[in-house]
Amino acid sequence: MKKIICLLLCGCIFSQITKAQKYRAFIKTNEGNILLELFDSTPQHRDNFIKLARKHFYDGVLFHRVIPGFMIQAGDPDSKHAKSGEELGNGDVGYTIPAEFRKQYFHQRGALAAARDDNPAKASSGCQFYIVTGKKFTAQGLEKEAKRAGRKFSTAQENVYKTIGGAPHLDGNYTVYGQVLKGMKVADKIVNQKRDKNDRPLENQVIKKISIRKKVLGVWL
Repeated sequence: MKKIICLLLCGCIFSQITKAQKYRAFIKTNEGNILLELFDSTPQHRDNFIKLARKHFYDGVLFHRVIPGFMIQAGDPDSKHAKSGEELGNGDVGYTIPAEFRKQYFHQRGALAAARDDNPAKASSGCQFYIVTGKKFTAQGLEKEAKRAGRKFSTAQENVYKTIGGAPHLDGNYTVYGQVLKGMKVADKIVNQKRDKNDRPLENQVIKKISIRKKVLGVWL
């Protein structure tokens, strides 16, 4: 019975995430494709991501930071023409996005979130993002993560982190503005690449293109 309840809770959360969203992003990489839902309730992050994608800003950028059991990060414009072994992660677009924290969106496996530097307002980078690959947690592990994050997780969140996995210590500190619908096997392949001391993959993991799809009259265009 407990397992059924957990699955139902997880299903409810996922249905809330995907319900009535108007935009999707299709990320074409050298390892395969990733399809994401962009959340309408985080409009500033959504619209900024759409703007950059449509301007082809992300074409050719690398997943420059990968950490197994955690996440893959991309969006640094300096990565487009970076030399092998060059440290990356400082490139930006010269502006930030105000934090848009929403209780219903958290760092479960597959979450799309905005990277940022250390600033008191927790404003997001104007271009860098990450996708959570995460790991599963025990009750004891989640208790430690709650103390680390300085907050409590809801019962629904705990069930997701136990059964699906994620990166709970990031909740309330970084804006989550989307969720992977298909392609987590691709994200897993990228996150498990051999990497250097700065967590940059030894073999470039390239975003070839990000396409935006909009739902109009029930049809994705």
